[in-house]
Amino acid sequence: MGKCQNVREIEPDLNGAGLRVGVVMSRFNRDICEGLLSACCQELGKLGVAPENVTIATVPGALELPLVLQTMGQSGKFDALVALGSVVRGETYHFEVVSNESARGITDAQLAMGIPIANGVLTTENDDQALVRMSVKGAEAAQAAVEMAKLLRNFM
Repeated sequence: MGKCQNVREIEPDLNGAGLRVGVVMSRFNRDICEGLLSACCQELGKLGVAPENVTIATVPGALELPLVLQTMGQSGKFDALVALGSVVRGETYHFEVVSNESARGITDAQLAMGIPIANGVLTTENDDQALVRMSVKGAEAAQAAVEMAKLLRNFM
């Protein structure tokens, strides 16, 4: 990819020092969600986010994530938020409803508040896929939250 000449380009910044991050984790499929949370918290620490600047809340399931994320965002106490959850396909249409509506709610909350929300909700065919992906997805969600919080500071 070529670069434009003589223009300001904002480089990705993953230095989380001083950032306040809220994490909301679904308790449904708890083992997977706790794996996501562990990877997320570990990565936030690696990126320089101080443990005392991380707040974790839990909700029953993925559909409850958006309301708590929105409430946390409206509090003005956070620079970025992370949504963590696991939706595993079953034998009914419920998988599509939960997957689509939780993602829509997370996106709607992010846009309404103007605060970044990293979507770390896994949607998989089975538990084995989720277990394989949980560590990577949790870390990626932490990185996305930090990068987006730092990016938005360039426009304030």
